[in-house]
Amino acid sequence: MNYKIPFNKPFIVGKELYYISQSVLSGKIAGDGLFTQKCHALLEEKFAIRKALLTHSCTAALEMAAILCEAGEGDEVILPSFTFVSTANAFYLRGAKLSFVDIRRDTLNIDETKIEEAVTEHTKVIVPVHYAGQACKMCTIMDIANRHNLYVVEDAAQAVNAKYKDKFLGTIGDIGAYSFHETKNFISGEGGAIAINNDKFLERAEIIREKGTNRSKFFRGEVDKYTWVDIGSSYLPSDLLAAFLYAQLENMEQINRRRAEIFDYYYKAMIPLVNDGRLRLPYLSSECESNSHLFYIILNDEKTRNDLMDYLKTRGILAVFHYLPLHLSPVGRAMGYKEGQLPVTESISVRLLRLPFYYELRRDEQAAVVESIEKFFRK
Repeated sequence: MNYKIPFNKPFIVGKELYYISQSVLSGKIAGDGLFTQKCHALLEEKFAIRKALLTHSCTAALEMAAILCEAGEGDEVILPSFTFVSTANAFYLRGAKLSFVDIRRDTLNIDETKIEEAVTEHTKVIVPVHYAGQACKMCTIMDIANRHNLYVVEDAAQAVNAKYKDKFLGTIGDIGAYSFHETKNFISGEGGAIAINNDKFLERAEIIREKGTNRSKFFRGEVDKYTWVDIGSSYLPSDLLAAFLYAQLENMEQINRRRAEIFDYYYKAMIPLVNDGRLRLPYLSSECESNSHLFYIILNDEKTRNDLMDYLKTRGILAVFHYLPLHLSPVGRAMGYKEGQLPVTESISVRLLRLPFYYELRRDEQAAVVESIEKFFRK
């Protein structure tokens, strides 16, 4: 049987279209309009963020973080190779040297036991990436950062509304970066946010986001005119996107519950395949309250992963691989990285397969995915 089950599908859960119309009627659909401010307030209250600012992408939030940390020529940044290119590019653009560290075999997050040995006198920032909504070992990472006087920028693109112990991810380090891309839990097509948790960065973050001007101060009546005072760029999203996002953020708990149901079904349905030694399921940490961002399986070897991916495609099911290790990319190789330097990253990346996962994924569609995987192995 052939199905039509995409990997991802955008969705509407509440008043998205109504809020878009209200944004238009407000008379301001550029950045920092009515719904942008509503999103800021909601994120700050919900997550206890000192200051939240919407950006046009998580990439923009990370670029702002790199500027705020003043990472540049002569500085080093520690981060995993198993991540999206934006994590690295934000700091590489500033001229910083990237120090890639291997990941853990269980959570697929940066291996906190390998961070300290990568610290040098030139290290300035640690960038933990919370993969699949599972938290990095933030207590250890923050301890290392505090002892070596380093900044911590959390790449929480996949971890909006997930927790480490009693704190929301993105609010533990000096700065957090969120994504609201259409593949994430809460969406606005393209979109992101920066969470400022260090008071040192509060004023400058506004300026950088507003093209290097003190425009926000002007609108608050704190200065009689605004002008160019620092470096920056146009990192604001349209208020139309913020209107769509606000409706999603209003329904965060409903979305999380639905995603948890989808995750739990996959997990329980594939335990027999685990018992048969066919695959590995996501690791569930007792220290983390996940947001069920995605569901992946890890196959025993690259050929099995690729064959299964192709087989599912013939049945109309789109399952996809994930990150190609950045240290083995053309840019990474130009930095001097080679095969074998990050063995866990290299092994996991060629064996991981992400299954269809979106808010409106039906139970019968999930059953079809699981049944197809079982048929593949019976063959």
